[in-house]
Amino acid sequence: MNDVLHLFAGTYTSGSSKGIYIYRFNLQSGDSEYTSMINVENPSHMVACNSRRYVYAVSENEEKPSFVNAFFFDQNKEKLTLLNRKPTIGEGPCNITTDCFRSRILTANHKGGSINVFDVNTYGPIYEASQVIEFEGKNITAENKEEAHIQCVNFSPDQKYIFATDQGTDKIYRFEVNPNEKDNYIRKSTRKQYNVPEGSGPRHFIFHPCGRFFYLINQLSGAVMAFSYKNGNLEELQIIRADKSDAKGGDIAICPSGHFLYTSNKLEGDGITIFCIDDLTGRLTKVGFQYTGMRPQNLLITPNGKFLLAACRDSEVIEIYKINPNNGTLTHIKKDIYIDQPVCLKFI
Repeated sequence: MNDVLHLFAGTYTSGSSKGIYIYRFNLQSGDSEYTSMINVENPSHMVACNSRRYVYAVSENEEKPSFVNAFFFDQNKEKLTLLNRKPTIGEGPCNITTDCFRSRILTANHKGGSINVFDVNTYGPIYEASQVIEFEGKNITAENKEEAHIQCVNFSPDQKYIFATDQGTDKIYRFEVNPNEKDNYIRKSTRKQYNVPEGSGPRHFIFHPCGRFFYLINQLSGAVMAFSYKNGNLEELQIIRADKSDAKGGDIAICPSGHFLYTSNKLEGDGITIFCIDDLTGRLTKVGFQYTGMRPQNLLITPNGKFLLAACRDSEVIEIYKINPNNGTLTHIKKDIYIDQPVCLKFI
């Protein structure tokens, strides 16, 4: 593994930030160095292809058109170049992912309550949305009760299914995917839904590296849910509170070893809750808590499992923590990156 990777930081651009910022990040020391920036409106979530040549980012807008942007990354010049952009069918795209073949891009449109599928050209650009999956429904909570709000979409480890969270109706959706059908890539007829407790507001989820467990952080309740996963099916194992305050759930991450899980809490007692994962059962045990800057919006763990980065939106900083490999606890190494409204972090 290279000791230095490129760190991409997406930002909200209502303040002084202008788009995506690129840094060199040393995986051994935690040091970083700014290299370049590209102007793009509200790149709140990004995904990169395995070839390290192409990066895709949403422009998350609610009151005006939103887009998916395709970029070429020149590793020698350490710069991004815009290839093209296409509109999302639905406002507020807040999450983006790609299949293992990097042939399709999926977005979760929060305000629009939909999932979009975009085909990807061999040379990086994207085409118009080839499929739109729309959702409807309401829940009983005072927040987000008027309509569906798709918050996160991603593939199962075997790439046979996609899962999506609906914060507006307290549901997790699952669909089969068909790589051979352009207009029916997501097979609508295979939809299955899982209800979470009313008022939870399911946000982000992640699969365990072993592929047998699925973990969800809920935004409104702040609770973490653990599920077993097999052949496209989820079975609830546990619900555990991240903290004792009324904090909202933010993001979720698992270290490469699969031993520790981290969730961010925001808007009240901002910080990161640390859980130990039982290797056999997948159940969680809370082992620690680390206070952070305000509104830790996104968590990113280095591929070697040595550092955790927290994008603290309202404190205008990316905080860097060293992970204790024995108990998962975090130590702030004070090598922070200062940037206005950081909301998404990715390594290439």
